[in-house]
Amino acid sequence: MNPVVSLALATAAFVGGHLIMSHPLRPGLVGRLGERVFLGLYSLVSLATFAWMVIAWRASPDSTPHWTAPLWWWPIASLIMLAASILLVGSLIGNPALPHPGAPPRAIPPPRRVFAITRHPMNWSFMLWALVHLSISWSARNLIVAIGILILAFAGSIGQDRKKARLIGEPWREWQARTSFVPFAALLQGRASWRASFPGWGALFGGLLLWAVATELHVPLVSPLALLLD
Repeated sequence: MNPVVSLALATAAFVGGHLIMSHPLRPGLVGRLGERVFLGLYSLVSLATFAWMVIAWRASPDSTPHWTAPLWWWPIASLIMLAASILLVGSLIGNPALPHPGAPPRAIPPPRRVFAITRHPMNWSFMLWALVHLSISWSARNLIVAIGILILAFAGSIGQDRKKARLIGEPWREWQARTSFVPFAALLQGRASWRASFPGWGALFGGLLLWAVATELHVPLVSPLALLLD
Protein backbone atom coordinates (compact mmCIF):
# COMPACT_ATOMS: atom_id res chain seq x y z
CA MET A 1 0.00 0.00 0.00
CA ASN A 2 1.15 3.53 -0.76
CA PRO A 3 2.56 5.00 2.51
CA VAL A 4 0.59 8.24 2.15
CA VAL A 5 -2.65 6.29 1.60
CA SER A 6 -1.82 4.16 4.63
CA LEU A 7 -1.29 7.31 6.70
CA ALA A 8 -4.62 8.72 5.52
CA LEU A 9 -6.40 5.47 6.45
CA ALA A 10 -4.65 5.33 9.83
CA THR A 11 -5.57 8.93 10.60
CA ALA A 12 -9.18 8.31 9.55
CA ALA A 13 -9.28 5.23 11.80
CA PHE A 14 -7.82 7.15 14.75
CA VAL A 15 -10.17 10.11 14.35
CA GLY A 16 -13.22 8.05 13.42
CA GLY A 17 -12.62 5.51 16.18
CA HIS A 18 -12.48 8.27 18.79
CA LEU A 19 -15.61 10.03 17.58
CA ILE A 20 -17.72 6.94 16.95
CA MET A 21 -16.85 5.21 20.22
CA SER A 22 -17.17 8.41 22.24
CA HIS A 23 -20.61 9.31 20.96
CA PRO A 24 -22.98 7.15 18.85
CA LEU A 25 -21.63 3.76 20.02
CA ARG A 26 -20.92 4.74 23.61
CA PRO A 27 -24.35 4.26 25.25
CA GLY A 28 -24.84 0.78 23.75
CA LEU A 29 -21.30 -0.38 24.54
CA VAL A 30 -21.43 0.94 28.11
CA GLY A 31 -24.79 -0.78 28.60
CA ARG A 32 -23.38 -4.12 27.43
CA LEU A 33 -19.84 -3.96 28.81
CA GLY A 34 -20.00 -1.57 31.75
CA GLU A 35 -18.15 1.71 32.12
CA ARG A 36 -14.74 0.30 33.11
CA VAL A 37 -14.59 -2.37 30.39
CA PHE A 38 -15.72 0.17 27.81
CA LEU A 39 -12.93 2.57 28.84
CA GLY A 40 -10.42 -0.28 28.49
CA LEU A 41 -11.71 -1.13 25.01
CA TYR A 42 -11.73 2.54 24.05
CA SER A 43 -8.12 2.93 25.19
CA LEU A 44 -7.06 -0.21 23.32
CA VAL A 45 -8.62 0.95 20.05
CA SER A 46 -7.12 4.42 20.50
CA LEU A 47 -3.63 3.06 21.15
CA ALA A 48 -3.82 0.62 18.23
CA THR A 49 -4.94 3.22 15.71
CA PHE A 50 -2.44 5.77 17.06
CA ALA A 51 0.38 3.22 16.71
CA TRP A 52 -0.74 2.58 13.13
CA MET A 53 -0.68 6.31 12.46
CA VAL A 54 2.84 6.69 13.89
CA ILE A 55 4.15 3.76 11.85
CA ALA A 56 2.50 5.10 8.69
CA TRP A 57 3.90 8.59 9.38
CA ARG A 58 7.44 7.24 9.63
CA ALA A 59 6.99 5.19 6.47
CA SER A 60 5.62 8.16 4.49
CA PRO A 61 8.21 10.12 2.51
CA ASP A 62 8.82 13.66 3.74
CA SER A 63 7.84 15.11 0.38
CA THR A 64 8.64 18.64 -0.70
CA PRO A 65 5.92 20.82 0.88
CA HIS A 66 3.62 22.88 -1.32
CA TRP A 67 4.25 25.78 1.06
CA THR A 68 6.60 26.53 3.96
CA ALA A 69 6.25 29.32 6.51
CA PRO A 70 8.78 32.19 6.41
CA LEU A 71 11.42 32.27 9.13
CA TRP A 72 9.81 35.20 10.98
CA TRP A 73 6.73 33.05 11.69
CA TRP A 74 8.58 30.28 13.50
CA PRO A 75 9.10 32.12 16.85
CA ILE A 76 5.41 33.10 16.84
CA ALA A 77 4.41 29.52 16.11
CA SER A 78 6.64 28.37 18.97
CA LEU A 79 4.94 30.76 21.41
CA ILE A 80 1.54 29.45 20.32
CA MET A 81 2.78 25.94 21.01
CA LEU A 82 3.87 27.09 24.48
CA ALA A 83 0.31 28.28 25.13
CA ALA A 84 -1.00 24.94 23.83
CA SER A 85 1.35 23.08 26.18
CA ILE A 86 0.11 25.08 29.17
CA LEU A 87 -3.50 24.37 28.22
CA LEU A 88 -2.77 20.66 27.85
CA VAL A 89 -1.06 20.30 31.23
CA GLY A 90 -3.67 22.51 32.89
CA SER A 91 -6.48 20.37 31.47
CA LEU A 92 -5.25 17.44 33.54
CA ILE A 93 -5.79 19.31 36.83
CA GLY A 94 -9.38 19.36 38.11
CA ASN A 95 -11.00 18.61 34.75
CA PRO A 96 -14.75 17.92 35.26
CA ALA A 97 -14.92 16.27 31.83
CA LEU A 98 -12.50 13.45 32.70
CA PRO A 99 -14.30 10.13 33.23
CA HIS A 100 -15.09 8.95 36.77
CA PRO A 101 -16.53 5.44 36.37
CA GLY A 102 -19.32 4.73 38.83
CA ALA A 103 -19.31 8.21 40.39
CA PRO A 104 -22.72 9.93 40.61
CA PRO A 105 -23.24 13.34 38.96
CA ARG A 106 -22.13 16.15 41.25
CA ALA A 107 -21.98 19.92 41.25
CA ILE A 108 -19.04 21.41 39.35
CA PRO A 109 -17.09 24.22 41.09
CA PRO A 110 -16.84 27.64 39.43
CA PRO A 111 -14.34 27.67 36.54
CA ARG A 112 -10.73 28.28 37.58
CA ARG A 113 -7.33 28.27 35.92
CA VAL A 114 -7.39 27.12 32.28
CA PHE A 115 -11.09 26.25 32.54
CA ALA A 116 -11.89 29.93 33.04
CA ILE A 117 -10.17 30.50 29.70
CA THR A 118 -12.00 27.71 27.88
CA ARG A 119 -13.95 24.68 29.08
CA HIS A 120 -12.09 22.58 26.50
CA PRO A 121 -8.42 23.32 27.21
CA MET A 122 -7.24 19.87 26.14
CA ASN A 123 -9.02 19.99 22.80
CA TRP A 124 -7.87 23.57 22.23
CA SER A 125 -4.29 22.46 22.84
CA PHE A 126 -4.72 19.91 20.06
CA MET A 127 -6.42 22.43 17.77
CA LEU A 128 -3.60 24.92 18.31
CA TRP A 129 -1.09 22.15 17.61
CA ALA A 130 -2.86 21.32 14.36
CA LEU A 131 -3.23 24.95 13.27
CA VAL A 132 0.43 25.68 14.00
CA HIS A 133 1.56 22.67 11.99
CA LEU A 134 -0.74 23.64 9.14
CA SER A 135 0.72 27.14 9.23
CA ILE A 136 4.30 25.86 8.97
CA SER A 137 4.29 23.24 6.24
CA TRP A 138 1.94 21.85 3.61
CA SER A 139 3.60 18.53 2.98
CA ALA A 140 1.22 15.64 2.30
CA ARG A 141 1.79 13.82 5.57
CA ASN A 142 1.66 17.00 7.63
CA LEU A 143 -1.65 18.02 6.05
CA ILE A 144 -3.20 14.60 6.64
CA VAL A 145 -2.34 14.36 10.32
CA ALA A 146 -2.90 18.02 11.22
CA ILE A 147 -6.30 18.18 9.53
CA GLY A 148 -7.29 14.89 11.17
CA ILE A 149 -6.36 16.13 14.65
CA LEU A 150 -8.11 19.45 14.02
CA ILE A 151 -11.33 17.67 13.05
CA LEU A 152 -11.08 15.33 16.03
CA ALA A 153 -10.54 18.11 18.57
CA PHE A 154 -13.25 20.40 17.18
CA ALA A 155 -15.90 17.71 16.70
CA GLY A 156 -14.89 16.11 19.99
CA SER A 157 -15.56 19.35 21.87
CA ILE A 158 -19.07 19.61 20.43
CA GLY A 159 -19.75 15.95 21.10
CA GLN A 160 -18.40 16.15 24.63
CA ASP A 161 -20.74 18.99 25.55
CA ARG A 162 -23.72 17.03 24.29
CA LYS A 163 -22.63 13.79 25.95
CA LYS A 164 -21.88 15.40 29.32
CA ALA A 165 -25.18 17.29 29.28
CA ARG A 166 -26.93 13.96 28.79
CA LEU A 167 -24.90 12.06 31.40
CA ILE A 168 -24.44 14.74 34.07
CA GLY A 169 -27.47 16.91 33.38
CA GLU A 170 -28.00 20.25 35.07
CA PRO A 171 -24.51 20.54 36.66
CA TRP A 172 -22.94 20.38 33.19
CA ARG A 173 -25.43 22.82 31.69
CA GLU A 174 -24.60 25.25 34.50
CA TRP A 175 -20.89 24.70 33.78
CA GLN A 176 -21.49 25.50 30.11
CA ALA A 177 -23.29 28.71 31.08
CA ARG A 178 -20.30 29.85 33.16
CA THR A 179 -17.62 28.89 30.62
CA SER A 180 -17.00 29.19 26.90
CA PHE A 181 -15.76 27.06 24.04
CA VAL A 182 -13.94 30.00 22.45
CA PRO A 183 -10.94 30.98 24.61
CA PHE A 184 -11.46 34.12 26.73
CA ALA A 185 -15.08 34.59 25.58
CA ALA A 186 -16.57 33.87 29.01
CA LEU A 187 -14.00 36.19 30.62
CA LEU A 188 -14.79 39.02 28.21
CA GLN A 189 -18.53 38.53 28.74
CA GLY A 190 -18.20 38.53 32.54
CA ARG A 191 -19.32 34.92 32.97
CA ALA A 192 -15.95 33.89 34.41
CA SER A 193 -13.58 35.74 36.72
CA TRP A 194 -10.31 37.15 35.37
CA ARG A 195 -8.85 36.71 38.83
CA ALA A 196 -9.54 32.97 38.62
CA SER A 197 -8.03 32.60 35.14
CA PHE A 198 -4.37 32.34 36.20
CA PRO A 199 -3.39 28.87 34.85
CA GLY A 200 -1.60 27.88 38.04
CA TRP A 201 2.07 27.18 38.64
CA GLY A 202 1.69 23.48 37.90
CA ALA A 203 0.27 24.19 34.45
CA LEU A 204 2.86 26.91 33.77
CA PHE A 205 5.92 24.89 34.79
CA GLY A 206 4.58 21.64 33.36
CA GLY A 207 3.62 23.35 30.10
CA LEU A 208 7.01 25.03 29.87
CA LEU A 209 8.77 21.69 30.38
CA LEU A 210 6.57 19.95 27.80
CA TRP A 211 7.18 22.78 25.31
CA ALA A 212 10.95 22.69 25.88
CA VAL A 213 11.14 18.91 25.41
CA ALA A 214 8.95 19.02 22.29
CA THR A 215 11.05 21.81 20.83
CA GLU A 216 14.21 19.84 21.62
CA LEU A 217 12.85 16.86 19.69
CA HIS A 218 11.80 19.02 16.74
CA VAL A 219 14.77 21.35 16.37
CA PRO A 220 17.62 20.12 18.60
CA LEU A 221 20.19 22.68 17.41
CA VAL A 222 18.10 25.72 18.35
CA SER A 223 15.99 24.30 21.16
CA PRO A 224 15.61 25.94 24.58
CA LEU A 225 17.38 23.02 26.25
CA ALA A 226 20.33 23.29 23.88
CA LEU A 227 20.64 27.01 24.54
CA LEU A 228 20.50 26.48 28.31
CA LEU A 229 23.17 23.79 28.18
CA ASP A 230 25.45 25.64 25.80
